[in-house]
Amino acid sequence: MKLMSSNLKQSRIGKLFSKIWPFKKAAPGEGSDASPVFAADPKKKKRKKLIIIASFCAVVVIGAIIGIKTLGASKGSVSADVTYTTSTVEKRDISVTLSGSGTLEPADSYDVTSLASGEILSADFEEGDVVEKGDVLYQIDTSDAETSIKSAELSLEKSQLSYDNLLTTLENLNVKAPVAGTITELNVEVGDTVSNNQAIGTIRDSSTMSLTVPFNSADVDSFYIGQTASVTLDSTFETLSGSVTKISNTEQVLTGNMLVKYVTIEVKNPGGITDSTVATATVGDVACNDSASFSYKNKQSITAKTSGTVTSILVDEGNYVSKNTVIVKLESSDIAQNVKSSQLSLEDAENNLENKQEALEDYTFESPIAGTIITKSYKAGDNLSSSSGGSATLCTIYDLSYLTMELSVDELDISSVSVGQEVTITADAVEGKTYTGEVTKVNISGTTSNGVTAYPVTVKIAETDGLLPGMNVDAEIVVSSVTSVLAVPVDAVVRGNMVLVKTDSSGSSKSTDGQTLTVGSNGLPDGYEYVEVTLGVNNDEYIEISSGLSEGDTIAVATVNTDTGETTATAGLGGLTGGGGGGEMPSGGGGQMPSGGGGAPMGG
Repeated sequence: MKLMSSNLKQSRIGKLFSKIWPFKKAAPGEGSDASPVFAADPKKKKRKKLIIIASFCAVVVIGAIIGIKTLGASKGSVSADVTYTTSTVEKRDISVTLSGSGTLEPADSYDVTSLASGEILSADFEEGDVVEKGDVLYQIDTSDAETSIKSAELSLEKSQLSYDNLLTTLENLNVKAPVAGTITELNVEVGDTVSNNQAIGTIRDSSTMSLTVPFNSADVDSFYIGQTASVTLDSTFETLSGSVTKISNTEQVLTGNMLVKYVTIEVKNPGGITDSTVATATVGDVACNDSASFSYKNKQSITAKTSGTVTSILVDEGNYVSKNTVIVKLESSDIAQNVKSSQLSLEDAENNLENKQEALEDYTFESPIAGTIITKSYKAGDNLSSSSGGSATLCTIYDLSYLTMELSVDELDISSVSVGQEVTITADAVEGKTYTGEVTKVNISGTTSNGVTAYPVTVKIAETDGLLPGMNVDAEIVVSSVTSVLAVPVDAVVRGNMVLVKTDSSGSSKSTDGQTLTVGSNGLPDGYEYVEVTLGVNNDEYIEISSGLSEGDTIAVATVNTDTGETTATAGLGGLTGGGGGGEMPSGGGGQMPSGGGGAPMGG
């Protein structure tokens, strides 16, 4: 739908001569010297430069035709004369508008669709119902979806377990000290290949030594863990303080049928005790039955927990290390690849479960907008099937809080349109009622056809009583407006911004609009002369007079009459009253129409 400015509609004289040269009226400030702007057929619209050239040619052509008509009248072939009628300068409101038509659309619309399959358990609404955003519309049976989710959860759990095991295997490529102590032996070199559970060295903690010796069984019953004990070295008779850390509950028989129980005592190593040092112990007043050799509290093999190739050895023999210190680093390309593959499998399982859980939400359909149910395609008990491969439209919702329409505005007029402008709406379906709209969007992405570009303009209609989506309506955008300004009919203004004004105050002082005036010998109504005025905004009917006239002034509006029965045309157009001769407008003269082919309306 294409909007056309009221200032660009054909004037009555344009209709009269449309067979000679189609044209349209100029908007305020368009063209020079206020000439009419001529245009080719709308389907072959030219640019402004060509329009100006065409306007000049049209003035010449029309002037020539009128001259021919006047000459013909003297020969009796065609008669034409100029009639003047009165009009009063009054204050008016003038609005300049763009008009067109379009189709109403809802403020928003939404098709509720589903890719899920299953039986519809509930659909508690009907067409015409008003719903709020978030209201539950449909509930579909979720049994199959829940089963699928459980399967996805099991798959994820397996993938996580496999990944964790591989991470442990990857970590085992770092061979660590099982206890704190001194590295006493390393039997691998860089580049060696080791296998799972292979011992690669030895570590021992010699800071604390253990001595396990037998005591009479009867005496041991009074011992307790943590009890202080004295240890005497056999070689030096040096006595060290220790504590009981373990008491055996099992009786054993020594030589001589002596019943004993073994007690373990720990002492701090002053530095010279080894696993070959022999000592005896006393707990309280009770001495042990026999001596024994010390043992290291912690002495373990350093074992590789996975297979790999030695890439680095981080400690030397004799170094003291803490528990879990990395001793040797291994490398295995197979393990690294397995970890990466397992990680991808885990991510895939996580995504699969997430998708299944999200799909469960698709079995409950909530209204995405507040609005009115327009169509309901499925009801409770119906079965949805995804076998067709497409989505099923369950229902359609319209937001009817307001209506919109889209107008297509010509490139010459789009600069006059802006957001917030008022739009007058009428509909044939609602007789006698006018609605008010507002421009909410002016899209700068236009569409070009036959060399002319049009731009979409969106209009919002808030009050919609009686209107429905799909109705065809007419629209007028108020481009500009003025209130209570002096105005005269557009046809009263001729070229040079001249208006015929009554200067003779004789006769009745009360003006009567539409009164036919008598033409004098000079071709003008008696008591009238041309006055130059300053123009403002105009529409099809009236034009603002900024200066040169006063409220209540009587002016004359000229029309051309022919004996052919055709519609009268305004004499204010170029060529109709130009030149000299009886009954025509004289050239020159103060207050009269200047020479140059008569006047044209909408003067610059």
